[in-house]
Amino acid sequence: MKKSALLMLLLAAFSLNAQIATTAHTGGNESKWTFGGYAGLGGSFGNGGGVSVYLSPRVGYKVTENLETGLAGSLQWSNTDYYSSTMIGVGPFVNYYFSRNFFLSGMFQEYFITQKNKVDNLKYSADEAALYLGGGYMQKLGEQTYMQIGGMYNVLYNKNKSFLGSGFIPSIGIVYGL
Repeated sequence: MKKSALLMLLLAAFSLNAQIATTAHTGGNESKWTFGGYAGLGGSFGNGGGVSVYLSPRVGYKVTENLETGLAGSLQWSNTDYYSSTMIGVGPFVNYYFSRNFFLSGMFQEYFITQKNKVDNLKYSADEAALYLGGGYMQKLGEQTYMQIGGMYNVLYNKNKSFLGSGFIPSIGIVYGL
């Protein structure tokens, strides 16, 4: 049992974050729809260590060759010896690509949060809005594949009131189909 728990914690400590978007091709006509998202796995060791999983699927539409808009969702689940939490978010996004080397991004998310304190058996529910603005650098890896390195900041973040741990979100990912 201890070996399987240790293996699970080791796997949880490894963090994966990739964005993959695909564009479907039909009969030689390029589709304007894109699909993709982020995925993450994390964990912590020590007293009360735990596991967290993050998924963020998205569907987009290329309005022009350089402008994409769509809908993004998110699901984050965390569980430790002391608490468990679930955060679900949904909202629109817009990305603008220029020179195929840089991008600007904006995303609104409305989060719905539930948390349970396992020590006191207390439950907490809330919702919070976030408006992320940011951008970054893109490096071409293949014909329709790019690596993106960037970050976004939640301009609605309030350190004293926010459930979110920080206003800044760094990102490294792969995009296919642009």
